[in-house]
Amino acid sequence: MLLKRPASLTLLALALAAASATAPAQTPAPATLPAPIAEADALQTGPRSNLHAQVLLDRANFSPGQIDGEIGSNQRRAVAGFQAARGLKVTGELDDATWQALQDSTPVLARYTLTAEDVAGPFRPVPKKPADQAKLDALGYASVAEALGERFHADPKLLQALNPGVDLGKAGSEIQVPNIAPAALPKAAKLVIDKSDSTLRLYDAAGKVYAQVPVSSGSQHDPLPIGEWKILGISRDPPFHYNPKLFWDAKKGDRKATIPPGPNNPVGRVWIDISKPHYGLHGTPEPGHVGKTESHGCVRMTNWDAMRVADAVDASVPVIMQE
Repeated sequence: MLLKRPASLTLLALALAAASATAPAQTPAPATLPAPIAEADALQTGPRSNLHAQVLLDRANFSPGQIDGEIGSNQRRAVAGFQAARGLKVTGELDDATWQALQDSTPVLARYTLTAEDVAGPFRPVPKKPADQAKLDALGYASVAEALGERFHADPKLLQALNPGVDLGKAGSEIQVPNIAPAALPKAAKLVIDKSDSTLRLYDAAGKVYAQVPVSSGSQHDPLPIGEWKILGISRDPPFHYNPKLFWDAKKGDRKATIPPGPNNPVGRVWIDISKPHYGLHGTPEPGHVGKTESHGCVRMTNWDAMRVADAVDASVPVIMQE
């Protein structure tokens, strides 16, 4: 995503039955929950499903992007990155050695009780045109399912399939969710974006990769700026300064507009400004597209991955972009 620098800072594998779910920290576990249902022949059961793998990878800081329980390019990238970091044979496939290295004792599904705050909103559709977006006071979530999906790193369709018949818009509803455990990442010594496999990796001072996330990075029209860049600043929940002159696919008649902050803002929840003018690392309103579509030159991540990366870097961390 090309951005005019603001002046202020210039289904799916349903793997476990309800009995296997546990409660997230500080959330009371309900007595019972509806069990997930199998809706297609391709669904897997047991402890080695794609859903199981994606939650474990997320907890290991090798993000599969949006957790959806379906095998795809982001899962393969996450598996390959995890294998390389653990000294395993790099195949991108979930072999026995990889499963053994991923295993932990925490159940893959958790129980969560919706609160009044969760369902309060306001939830409203997000206009497609920048001019219409600029008329709003914020670009919040379009639905409860979208908000919950972002909180639990999950495709909203996965949450609905895990909780058939449950009203996700009702406070007090008890639901099953991916049992993610997002914690602050250690400070990075180096950040590398690799165009060849659509990944962003964080390195420690010893040169070891300790976290990886999928990204969308550049296109034929706006290629990824190869080279080493500096981080100039980080803006959380930034407004987006839309300038049609910076977009090759801008619509005729589009004018400059300031689009308000929010998770559905074009740059999502965070903007990491770099020394290449109009370029940065940022979130997105469409987490399911990350790693699968092109960008307007910038490096696009899911909102949750972007926020964790932003917390792990500062002006001392070099940003290296390579092919």
